[in-house]
Amino acid sequence: MRAFLAAITLLCAGVAHAQTKDMTFFLTSANPGKGGDLGGLAGADRHCQMLARAAGAGQHVWRAYLSTTGEGGGGEVNARDRIGKGPWYNARGVLIARNVEELHAVNHLNKQTALTERGEVVPGDADGGRATLHDILTGTQPDGRAFPPGKEDITCHNWTSSGKGSAMVGHHDRIGGLGPERDAPLSWNSAHPSRGCSMADFKATGSGGLFYCFAAK
Repeated sequence: MRAFLAAITLLCAGVAHAQTKDMTFFLTSANPGKGGDLGGLAGADRHCQMLARAAGAGQHVWRAYLSTTGEGGGGEVNARDRIGKGPWYNARGVLIARNVEELHAVNHLNKQTALTERGEVVPGDADGGRATLHDILTGTQPDGRAFPPGKEDITCHNWTSSGKGSAMVGHHDRIGGLGPERDAPLSWNSAHPSRGCSMADFKATGSGGLFYCFAAK
């Protein structure tokens, strides 16, 4: 009996490893540690790559789903243009979206599917209180494109600020938006701005400073 149970355990572990290896989408399990200062897009990408490598999916080229604006001399970058063509699957092999168009229309992203690189569920609005981590950094409009110059800072100064500014966030659990947008189908990437860019500001409104990562190649 023990041998049988051991064999089942090894089989399940093998299946889990295979699924993680084929993973092409995840929600970061942690922020790099400086709130909205991710080291720019390059730093955010490195964080995605590091987490993916630790989970056994480092064979892909990973990109953070983040937009930047043209403010401050930086170039405008659309989150949707950074993440490849798809399809994307989570750590358990569940399809998130077949392509960029489906991702920004009718995707399969919600609390049960927006898993971390470890295959873990991230607490959402329904979990309540300090457990909530559903504000996900994106800095983007619902269609995945950057906001035009002139709007208030909602990219934490293009992901280099841990103090001033704010970040547009989405809700990975698809609930808890503001006003008529509370249950908007695209609120996963564009629900409301954060209070600020520090970890304390993020935590105060239900965020851990997490962001989405996609395998671009």
